[in-house]
Amino acid sequence: MVEKKKNKKEASKKENNSKKDAPKTTVVKEASGEKIDEENAYEGKTEEDVEENTQSEWNIGLIGHVDHGKTTIAKALSGVWTSKYSEELDRGITIRIGYADFSVYKCPKCSEPECFTSKKTCEHCSSKTKFLRKISIVDTPGHESLMAVMLSGAAVMDGAILVIGANEKCPQPQTAEHLTALSVLGIKNVIIVQNKVDLVSKEEAKENYIQIKNFVKDAFPDVPIIPIAATYNANIDVLLKTIKDMIEKQIEEKRNNESQPLYMHVIRSFDVNRPGKNISELNGGVIGGSILRGRIKVGDEIEIKPGIVIKNKFHPLTTKVVELHVGNIKIDSAKPGGLISIGTTLDPSITKGDGITGNVVGLKETLPEAVYKLNVKINLFKNLITTGEIKSLVQNENLMISVGTALRVGTIKNVKKGEIELSHPVSVEKGQRIAIGRRFKTTWRLIGYGIVK
Repeated sequence: MVEKKKNKKEASKKENNSKKDAPKTTVVKEASGEKIDEENAYEGKTEEDVEENTQSEWNIGLIGHVDHGKTTIAKALSGVWTSKYSEELDRGITIRIGYADFSVYKCPKCSEPECFTSKKTCEHCSSKTKFLRKISIVDTPGHESLMAVMLSGAAVMDGAILVIGANEKCPQPQTAEHLTALSVLGIKNVIIVQNKVDLVSKEEAKENYIQIKNFVKDAFPDVPIIPIAATYNANIDVLLKTIKDMIEKQIEEKRNNESQPLYMHVIRSFDVNRPGKNISELNGGVIGGSILRGRIKVGDEIEIKPGIVIKNKFHPLTTKVVELHVGNIKIDSAKPGGLISIGTTLDPSITKGDGITGNVVGLKETLPEAVYKLNVKINLFKNLITTGEIKSLVQNENLMISVGTALRVGTIKNVKKGEIELSHPVSVEKGQRIAIGRRFKTTWRLIGYGIVK
């Protein structure tokens, strides 16, 4: 009896010590910015649970024509409705870029593809599933008037899912434009989803499938085409397997980017402080984005270019990394892949309301200079489905220029040399691809691309 009590006492002591040694995490409530310290955040969690709380490895975009079901697919994969804003819900379309993370799990008992799921428990046999990958979704708008927003989202995509509705003839205008955008921006990892097959007959679905095949055969001849019904989660397991396979073929290249100098696109920026908060308790501005190359850690001194306007001139910003978050999880460092937020020492009025969206982030004195003039090799398309033949550029014509996540109005100063003068500066690298748009009535249309000389 004495020995048993002694063993129990020692076991209890070990348990208490392990609780003391357990890592801590800080959860940030997105709506309020309020911080809650949680002791022993990983207590009782498995290795897979800890893995899930790490950074996503891959950004996959959802693109395609309006109302073909991109946001419904995001919900089927992640459980999150990415159209969060009231105007989006009222109009039934995505207006801003939506974000959500999801994980791919595999059931150890079921056969492929039924074994793949985005849930911790298998829907077929109720077995516990094994965590494989964590991925970030970038849900872009499909409406013709929001092409510029789609392009800025595409700048951070490692791959893309082009969503095509089976209930409409292929290609629809934005289907064609978004496929072109993938080629322009050099996105090669593509999956095509034929959604809404539940709304058509078997014969109509087959006919639409053939239309899709013919439509993409030149740009992406070997692309997988997956018929699904996102509303009913039909064939989502096949989609998850295809996403997993695509990532595994490319993940080493992504990891090799970690050793390069830090380069990150800013997609969002905001102020997390509630109105009326005491000045001494204010948090610095927050930056949201995705790292293309390099790593960032808490304590780093970073530079943001082109910065902000002071006395009619743009000045780069320098700040310190105070916090890093992946969703609601606090981390010490971040690498390429997924979407992160950076807590800084910047005045929150600078980052409020996407104030520095379109900037790039790097370690001090590593970023290219911000410029008002670009010299590019211009490549125009021959025609568009919506507008027909594309006419040549003319001197002093105003264009929409998409550089990374930055959108600028540019004036063509010399057609032959490809000289473009911008309304606001951009930090751009030699060899970087830019998208070129022209205004047709009230809408910007993608008409070509340029490569920075």
